Formats: sequence, C-alpha cells, structure tokens
Amino acid sequence: MINALWIGATGMNAQELNINVISNNLANTSTTGFKKSRAEFQDLIYSNLKAAGAPLAQGTLNPIGLEAGHGVKSVATQKVFSQGDIVNTDNPLDLVIEGDGFFQVLMPDGSFGYTRNGEFRKDRDGVLVTASGYRLQPEITIPPEATNITIGSDGQISATINGTTQQLGQQILIARFPNAQGLFSKGNNIYKETEASGAPIGPGVPGLENRGEILSNYLESSNVKAVEEIVKMIIAQRAYEMNSKSIQTSDQMLQVAGTLKR
Repeated sequence: MINALWIGATGMNAQELNINVISNNLANTSTTGFKKSRAEFQDLIYSNLKAAGAPLAQGTLNPIGLEAGHGVKSVATQKVFSQGDIVNTDNPLDLVIEGDGFFQVLMPDGSFGYTRNGEFRKDRDGVLVTASGYRLQPEITIPPEATNITIGSDGQISATINGTTQQLGQQILIARFPNAQGLFSKGNNIYKETEASGAPIGPGVPGLENRGEILSNYLESSNVKAVEEIVKMIIAQRAYEMNSKSIQTSDQMLQVAGTLKR
C-alpha cells in the first residue's frame, strides 16, 4: 500500500506537466507560426516478484510472471510541426513556408535563430526584420524607392523602381534540419540548433532539396486546434483525479490496517 501512495504521486506529477503543456498550447492559439507540443510518458521500472519461465513443481515452468510497476515518468515534450492554417494578409512581406523549413535570423549574440513566423517588416535601413528586430539571413534590403514588391515561390524578390518592374537580385532562403523535433524553443517564435537537431541544411533555395516553397501575402497560423486541446485537458484532469483517488484509497487502507488488534 505504501508503494501505491508513491505510484499515485508519480501519476499526479505527470498529469500536472501534461496540463502545463496543454495550457501553453491554448495560450498560443493565435500566435503566428506557433507549433504545438505534446507531453510523452513512460512507465517506471518493475519489481519482478516471480519471473516468467521460472521452474515449478514436477518439472513445469511458470507460464506467467508476477511483477509490480512503480508508476510513470515524463520523458519528452515533442513539437508537432504540422502545417498551420494559411491566412491572407495582403502584405507582400508576410510570408509562409508551405512545407518543411525555417527562416534563418541573426540573434543579438551573433548566433542564428530559426522561425516559422514569416511576419517580416522593414527597419529604418530597409532591411527585413522580425517583430523582435532580428534580421533575416541572408540579409535582404529593400530600396526606399521600391514599390509593388512581390516575392516568388522560390524566394526571388521583384519590385517596381522608377516605373520599371525588375528583380532586386536578392533571394529569401530557408533552412531545414535532420531532426526538427530536437530544436530548442527559445521563445519569441525562435528555435535554436542543438546536438539533437543536427546542423541546419542550408539555407537553400525554397522548393529544392525537400524545402517548402514560399507564399507571399499570407501568414501561417498556429497549428493548435482548440477543441482538440480542450478534450486532452479533460482527459488529463480526469487522470489527475483518479491518481488522487488512488492515494486517498491507499491512505484509507493504511488507516484500517493501523487499527487492527490482536
């Protein structure tokens, strides 16, 4: 019965993390380019009280073992990089990656960050930056006299300058990772490379080498489905309650055992 107390506690701790992950997903329902997470769990080690196949009387073997588990543990929060809904904005500097890939930006410490949020704008020098002021890499500069800016699916940028439509000789590139789930979520819609993610492949031309294509005048919404997350929250809440009940039941059984007299 003492084990049941600790087993129930592991279940409550696991569901607490699960609720935290779900709550973060729901909080970012309207965050551009946000990718939802899911909590993953594993059962803990088992006490092998009687091994399967152990010899019994008269030369027979035990067909089924006897083992007792010790609860559950949290092992990972995996990012789900499914495509979010695409929303029209009529802003040529709003970009969506249709498929695999990330925009590469320069961080204040000189390192590179990666994002699915294509909500870019020009700074005072005409350089494309994120909402946090991080410069897109390779750096893209829009001339001040440029109008009617268009960005092709391959990242090529065109604009009207002095009444003539021409390519600016600049191209938006995107990077891929061998294991995108291994990226570190830094916040501000930024991911960072880790040993688990592997080094970035590229940045390279959109549409080539399994990279997604670029769609201008649109933004990618969060891939969180509110109804789905609420259902998950209800399940997690009920699991938390059941684990709490197992602790209460174990406590009541201990109380009964403590009142026994010879």
